[in-house]
Amino acid sequence: MERPSLKKYAWLSIGAAIATILLKTTAFLLTGSVGLLSDAAESLVNLVGAIVALIMLTIAARPADESHAHGHSKAEYFSSGIEGGLILIAAVTIAYAAIQRLFNPQPLEDVGIGVIVAVAASAINFFVSRVLLKAGKKYDSITLEADGKHLMTDVWTSIGVIGGVVAVAITGWERLDPIIALLVAVNIVWTAIGLLRRSVQGLMDASLPIEEQAAVVSVLENYKPLGVEYHALRTRQAAARRFISFHILVPGSWTVQHGHEVLEQIEDEICRMLPGAIVTAHLEPLEDPVSFADQGLNHAHD
Repeated sequence: MERPSLKKYAWLSIGAAIATILLKTTAFLLTGSVGLLSDAAESLVNLVGAIVALIMLTIAARPADESHAHGHSKAEYFSSGIEGGLILIAAVTIAYAAIQRLFNPQPLEDVGIGVIVAVAASAINFFVSRVLLKAGKKYDSITLEADGKHLMTDVWTSIGVIGGVVAVAITGWERLDPIIALLVAVNIVWTAIGLLRRSVQGLMDASLPIEEQAAVVSVLENYKPLGVEYHALRTRQAAARRFISFHILVPGSWTVQHGHEVLEQIEDEICRMLPGAIVTAHLEPLEDPVSFADQGLNHAHD
């Protein structure tokens, strides 16, 4: 089952980034708030991230070829890793600007209209973020998930910044603006760390989630009453693609045809539980000691 092109979501993210950059820059120019300046800088990072997402989704959608027999889906992990790195850069940028303003506080101007413009930008990011997160979950795209989370961090950043601007206008305490900007910078670092961790795990061929591994095991266990055993179960995920391999051991008295039919049933059941999974199985006779000699990764020969 091939998933549809996801590039339209990347274009949506690019459009949202351009719109929010214009709105937040306008809000900064109206108010002079370092928090809003930092918020605009993060939206610039969002634009770069969205462009990277578009490029990587284009690469990931390419069909398998002689050089990449398993497809190009791992390109999505590079996108999510870059997104995580960009979020970290945004956090550092916010923190730097906030520290500068902390030691050199300045009064804010035209807070009312500035806040309205910033709220409009945040509303755009929130809407697009929800669309991307929903699509990322539906199509198992870590690229869209990363881009959606990136935009959602921008929304939380904006909420904090807007709250700080309003608080400064009410209390007159000018240092509150950079203090809140610093707190926001620390908060979004956690999102970046999570994305970087998932990207590294994907590139390192991490196994499928525990619940998906359990689903595979449940199918295999159901065939034990028929005299069927299994071993060398291995799983990995490359963005939307799931790869599952194992050895099936059947009684030596079975015909090759019967063993093959049972194996096909097992593969079909796994694919129904995990749509789109690519299952590779090796059929072996249960009574042959050699069948148990190739369970380790370094001894696999199929």
